[in-house]
Amino acid sequence: MNNIALENNLINIAFTLLLITLIIYWSNLIFTNFKILTKIAQIFTIIINLCLGVSLFLRWTQNHYFPLSNLYESLIFLSWGLTFVHLILEKQNKNKLIGAINIPIALFTTGFANLSLPDEMKQASPLIPALRSNWLMMHVSIMMISYAALIIGSLLSILFLIISKGKNIEIQGSAYSNPIQTKTTFDYHLLKTNRINLLESIDNLSYRIIGLGFPLLTIGIIAGAVWANEAWGSYWSWDPKETWALITWLIFAIYLHSRLNKSWQGKKPAIIASIGFIVVWICYLGVNFLGKGLHSYGWIS
Repeated sequence: MNNIALENNLINIAFTLLLITLIIYWSNLIFTNFKILTKIAQIFTIIINLCLGVSLFLRWTQNHYFPLSNLYESLIFLSWGLTFVHLILEKQNKNKLIGAINIPIALFTTGFANLSLPDEMKQASPLIPALRSNWLMMHVSIMMISYAALIIGSLLSILFLIISKGKNIEIQGSAYSNPIQTKTTFDYHLLKTNRINLLESIDNLSYRIIGLGFPLLTIGIIAGAVWANEAWGSYWSWDPKETWALITWLIFAIYLHSRLNKSWQGKKPAIIASIGFIVVWICYLGVNFLGKGLHSYGWIS
């Protein structure tokens, strides 16, 4: 079996396992609460990550460049990044929500790369001069991992808005410490307290994940500017990709600023992060589909 066939098989295995893992996470979240199912889903996620990683490594060794030069490769790398960040976060937080919201995105990116892109876009081709640089691995890989972290963090903010039904909810108040007189009142307050605790958990987790992705995004943009100066003689040229990367940076900078100085809590920061989710996808895919530029190597005409 040659490298190309093995690579395709690994991607197909990853896609199949992503579908199974999605069913496990959602079933365990909605219908059951078995720790064994969570463990199985985690093991499947590790296998998925390894399959994607090995497929990228095979592509790297066969073509002698880091596999991040076209849309297909970047989608597979993003899927790897999503599952990698997911595994780290789930190990630290033991929260099933991470897998429940992340696996559908990883399934989408893997499926889109494997099933929707034409075969000619999956094939490796010689690098254009601007990409023949060691900066390719540093800049693009950091940007993709930052996208993965920001996507997961933003999804949690969207989940926060869904559970809170878009209402302003005081998630750090002490309104539930008053004496409770009746069983009906007790049940009501207990239900409400559980909901508040869930929202607090989602809000804090979203903040921590975005707090991880934002510095990576900053480093990636700086590395890209240095690479641009080396390749094109200018640190910044207002290329569509650069412009949307700056917009993405500003959106999440506003989010983190509002959280750090505690000027906004709950709904408003979640709305900003939700907007950031859309902006990340515009920056990553929209530029490639909607307009040509120095970064539009994955353009589909």
